[in-house]
Amino acid sequence: MFEEERRKELVEYINRHQRASVQELSEHFQVSESTIRRDLRFLEEEKLLKRTHGGAIALEHVAFEPTFMEKETKFLPEKQAIAQKACELIREGDTILLDSGTTTLQLAKKLKAFSRLTIVTNSLVIAKEFQEHPTIDVHLLGGTLRKETLALVGPFAEQILGMINVDKVFIATNGLDIHEGLTTPNVLEAKTKRNMIKAGKEVILLTDHSKAGKVSFAKFADLEEIDQCIIDHGASDELVRQMQKMGINVHIVGGSL
Repeated sequence: MFEEERRKELVEYINRHQRASVQELSEHFQVSESTIRRDLRFLEEEKLLKRTHGGAIALEHVAFEPTFMEKETKFLPEKQAIAQKACELIREGDTILLDSGTTTLQLAKKLKAFSRLTIVTNSLVIAKEFQEHPTIDVHLLGGTLRKETLALVGPFAEQILGMINVDKVFIATNGLDIHEGLTTPNVLEAKTKRNMIKAGKEVILLTDHSKAGKVSFAKFADLEEIDQCIIDHGASDELVRQMQKMGINVHIVGGSL
């Protein structure tokens, strides 16, 4: 098989299977692993796939992002349980930063039980939750509106984030992978998330198990940058062990309240 033909079939194979390891591709195409790695480098430069630790994933997969409305009802009991646990980590008088996301929205709904909080967020939906709460102060970041996530991102948001310090950051993610870290489909949103992490004394990841093992287009943090993670019981034991080895305090919650 000629090189050009192999590379064409390699892209088709990864698009069909969504992801593949170097070893798997080497065995399938009957070439050396070094040849496969060279092919993957070339195909990534051509923007036909994305390399990962030990393999590659389909570019159409890493760039895909459902809308906020499409995500809102998926795994809702798990998200509510995660939000309930997150509430236990918050104290009256805290200043917290809530990232845009459907799980952080569930946390916002529960925070109305508090009397005194300062909340910073880049989410229009989250900010609206507190419009009638008299004693919770809400600071909405400026920026460019992403219609898919209803989040404000970009240079204006980053400038404000560089001026503030908060007690706790509750961050959301599209992908959670031991090797690739935390990822999201949009580069601007990834940069805003990086600045959120820098603004917090403590960073707490809120994610349901469906994000585990997934890698999106833009990386915004290594897992070691996370202090705590709240995830539902659908997460694998191996993932939890690996995160704990990194020094992350992992809280596992049930699928219903």
